[in-house]
Amino acid sequence: MKTLWRYCLTGLLILIPAWATFLILSALLSTVNHVIADLLGQIGVKATPIIGLLMFVLLVLAAGVLATHVWGRQLIASTERRIEQIPLVRSIYLTIKGMTDLFEFRSRFGRSTVVAFPFPRDGVWALGFVMGIAPQTIQVESSVNLLMIFVPTAIHPFTGYLAFVPEPQIRPINLLPEDAMKMEFSAGFYKPADGWLGAPKHTAA
Repeated sequence: MKTLWRYCLTGLLILIPAWATFLILSALLSTVNHVIADLLGQIGVKATPIIGLLMFVLLVLAAGVLATHVWGRQLIASTERRIEQIPLVRSIYLTIKGMTDLFEFRSRFGRSTVVAFPFPRDGVWALGFVMGIAPQTIQVESSVNLLMIFVPTAIHPFTGYLAFVPEPQIRPINLLPEDAMKMEFSAGFYKPADGWLGAPKHTAA
């Protein structure tokens, strides 16, 4: 039963974001098609699905261009802050955004080494992703390296803590980044295979 539950939860974690993405893209494409049809109908031109698809692609590209510029990111951040002040809309938006952020988090942190280390104090342990060696300017002890460890928080993978941890306090564990993400974002409901707290067979560089 434990294995069956793990398989079911893993399947849900894969299917729910995919299905939500499909529904959202379908709704966006349908909306764009209706808007284009109305606009072209006013000038006596019949809209086709190809035109709607092209306009949808242009809309996606425009949103991407907007999000990659500083002023665009500031505008998006300001809009998100306003959305987060609306109770019901806030819950829906943050849930869906957390799902879409998961894919970007996977592409950025999927090759990181998963570790356990004392956080936020001794006696309490947290999972984190090794992001590299801390800058030389904050290496306060010459005898030990400080590593940068990112600790994500559910449900938003890009919100979390960046900790500078002495290397001897870090314990690499036998847990793939994918499984660590599932544990983090499911708030511990996902259970990896037995033995994940042991030392890894191969440590990522």
